Amino acid sequence: MRLLSRAATAALALGILLAFPFPKAYRDAKAQSATAAVTKPVSLPDIAIGSPKAPVTITEYASMSCPHCAAFGENVFPMLRSKYIDTGKVRFVFREFPLDIKAAAASMLVRCIGKDDAEKHFAVIETMFKQQAGLMDRTKETLILIGKLNGMSEQDVETCETDQALLDKIAADQRYAMETLKVDATPTFFVNGERWKGAMSYEELDAKLKTLLKR
Repeated sequence: MRLLSRAATAALALGILLAFPFPKAYRDAKAQSATAAVTKPVSLPDIAIGSPKAPVTITEYASMSCPHCAAFGENVFPMLRSKYIDTGKVRFVFREFPLDIKAAAASMLVRCIGKDDAEKHFAVIETMFKQQAGLMDRTKETLILIGKLNGMSEQDVETCETDQALLDKIAADQRYAMETLKVDATPTFFVNGERWKGAMSYEELDAKLKTLLKR
């Protein structure tokens, strides 16, 4: 589990620049007073797969720079998808919670590539997690590589990374998660609205889902 530290929060607020002319974002906002469920629509369309009628909805808040999120994506998600998502029992929602500016840049590229195609979104997320070391050490080169693998030119990637409106929406959704849902670490899961903070093994998740589906 990775926590959003004070240093990371400050870095996000300042909009530390990558080699791209990255836009300034993550502005401070007043705490929201209203209490809202995790299912409330946010600024960006949800990246979701599985039947909307599924009896269980899992919402994951993740950062592209989080090793535990990458481990969940590699070791748990494929089994979860095979047994529960593809069979109509679970709807899975992925929401961005970037812990640093590099993760924010990765989330922006995922959005630009995936657009309104959820399956494409999840494919790019998988690639991002597999390329996590490169993303952290060679950010610009890794983003350009992933962009090219998905039909984007270097200019397309730069255009994406300087989309202020997109970054503002990611920042707004992250603030909502922090202030209303009290998310302060990745991964954080909401299983039918119940918060589960930290890494989750397949065995733990499987046991929880079996209990919920018996109700």
